[in-house]
Amino acid sequence: MAVEELQSIIKRCQILEEQDFKEEDFGLFQLAGQRCLDEGHIDQLFEIIQNEKNKVIVKNMGWNLVGPVVRCLLWNDKEDDKRKYYFLMLDLLVELCNPKELLLGLLELIEEPSGKQISPVILLLLRPLQTVIQKLWHNKAYSVGLALSTLWSQLSVLPVPYTQGQMQADEYGLCQCCEALVEFTKPFVEEVTGDKENSVENEKLKDELLKFCFKSLKCPLLTAQFLEPPEQADTDPLRRFAAEIIGFLSAIGYPFPKVIFNHGRKKKTWDYLEFEEEEDKQLSDSMASLAYLVFVQGISIDQLPMVLRTEESVLSKGLDLLENSLLRTEDSSLLHQCLEIKSFLTVPQGLVKVMTLCPIETLRKKSLALLQLYINKLDSQGKYTLFRCLLNTSNHSGVEAFIIQNIKNQIDMSLKGTPNKWFTGPQLVSLLHLVLFLPEGAETDLLQNSDRIMASLNLLRYLVIKDNENDNQTGLWTELEKIENNFLKPLHTGLNMSKAHYEAEIKNSQEVQKSKDLCSVTVGGEEIPNMPPEMQLKVLHSALFTFDLIESVLARVEELIEIKTKSTSDENMR
Repeated sequence: MAVEELQSIIKRCQILEEQDFKEEDFGLFQLAGQRCLDEGHIDQLFEIIQNEKNKVIVKNMGWNLVGPVVRCLLWNDKEDDKRKYYFLMLDLLVELCNPKELLLGLLELIEEPSGKQISPVILLLLRPLQTVIQKLWHNKAYSVGLALSTLWSQLSVLPVPYTQGQMQADEYGLCQCCEALVEFTKPFVEEVTGDKENSVENEKLKDELLKFCFKSLKCPLLTAQFLEPPEQADTDPLRRFAAEIIGFLSAIGYPFPKVIFNHGRKKKTWDYLEFEEEEDKQLSDSMASLAYLVFVQGISIDQLPMVLRTEESVLSKGLDLLENSLLRTEDSSLLHQCLEIKSFLTVPQGLVKVMTLCPIETLRKKSLALLQLYINKLDSQGKYTLFRCLLNTSNHSGVEAFIIQNIKNQIDMSLKGTPNKWFTGPQLVSLLHLVLFLPEGAETDLLQNSDRIMASLNLLRYLVIKDNENDNQTGLWTELEKIENNFLKPLHTGLNMSKAHYEAEIKNSQEVQKSKDLCSVTVGGEEIPNMPPEMQLKVLHSALFTFDLIESVLARVEELIEIKTKSTSDENMR
């Protein structure tokens, strides 16, 4: 019955001109075709569509059958014998139907599903979608942009797998879709690179591909976790996707050094105006993701300009040479006089520069490990001298915290073993005055100096616990009044001022959030403009949490001091 109904509709339309087809005809054709599929008459439907006499009708109306055919492929058992006919039917419709109508129809089908249904639809329709777009010579850039935007919007809602097990299971199909999306995009990238004339349409296509790459860098790559150890990298689908996206950028004329350096300029030089107007946060996220992929994961790092790669190579070899030399040296065997040699002292200072300024994480970590190894090789006076030097010159809270931890370790060894004059008594007191103070008193930026302050408080807490007032091996108790005046009291005042400032900023941010405007926030004495209120609140609450942490350790230190002094006073009164 359904086949006869469809043949009747076609027979009536065969005598009409193309422009005389009515909306009613389209609806009846779709309904009859749908019934043919429902009743299992796939072979007869295939013959009707394939018939040359029906070519004009199928060209104009056939796209309405794509949805029903796709649903049959998605719903029917994979062992169903009819599946091969459904695939043939889909290929035939893609070949014969109006590509403009097909494009819109396919994108509507991609937009429909949610959750776990998203990936099966995308994986099924990417190849037909690619074929359709290749037929659209006019406004191809618009078609590619529309397709990539639709695909990305659907993929961006899928959860990103974090563990190797999740990647292998790929429950939501994100990894499969990313790999398929690369194959979908490749022909358009090749088209851009193959056009030597740089036509206007080609430039537009390049812009659409650039937008897609930026979006992909933000989602899913910004939140993706990559497999460790590095030898498993080749089995990581998201890492492969990242490499392809960076490769696309390079192929269309935007290698990552150009992208990153351009983003750092005050005046951008994108060819496409929309990038000038794009929300800074989204673009910044993409740039951050790109920098991480290159400098930390090492993806496509060979694209770096030779001058940067040469610098990296020299640094790496220099660190290897230093490591080899230090490993041949016994601990505590290097005399302090060595530090009087300029080249000898520049080694730890150079390591500090690499630790704090090098963009490559592996080199930063290695420099930190080598600085510790270097410290271990110095004799006690050499360690003492180097600690004073780095505390005075590093100008970096994290480095200073690292040095303070080393000072604590040396004091601990001295108290537990043979007393060391450099880390007990008057020499240590002189060093403690460098550590237990705020450089600008109560006005010190506590957030910027939080690492150093926490390390200093932990050192002071250790000294109070380990050194009794009557023994006073470290000289702490005779210097306690100075320490309170130069460190503890200004820290109290600074905490009160800082917390009041940030609490006021939070209140202001909450008021701005109600109005849904962008706002600025002052952190560490610097204003960060145009930050969304919800992000501003996170920054401010994080700062308050840091202050609370410092305050809790400070309270514990003062409590211990009070207990120790009271206990000593009681003993002396007996």
